[in-house]
Amino acid sequence: MTIVHGEAVITLDGIDEVYKKGQVAQIPLGAKHRIQNKSNEELIFIEVQLGTYFGEDDIVRIEDDYNRK
Repeated sequence: MTIVHGEAVITLDGIDEVYKKGQVAQIPLGAKHRIQNKSNEELIFIEVQLGTYFGEDDIVRIEDDYNRK
């Protein structure tokens, strides 16, 4: 994930880290991760996936504040 604008809190396997504009978070395959905007400023980020499969049927939602299925 590349932070384009604002500040993100990215949780990676239970560890929170703050990322600011221009910083990149690399998420290893299978890692539990979450991105949050804890400020009043707009957060814009770009997520790029690498590999041969890009479906979303392998997502396991540990917590979902938005009640997605």
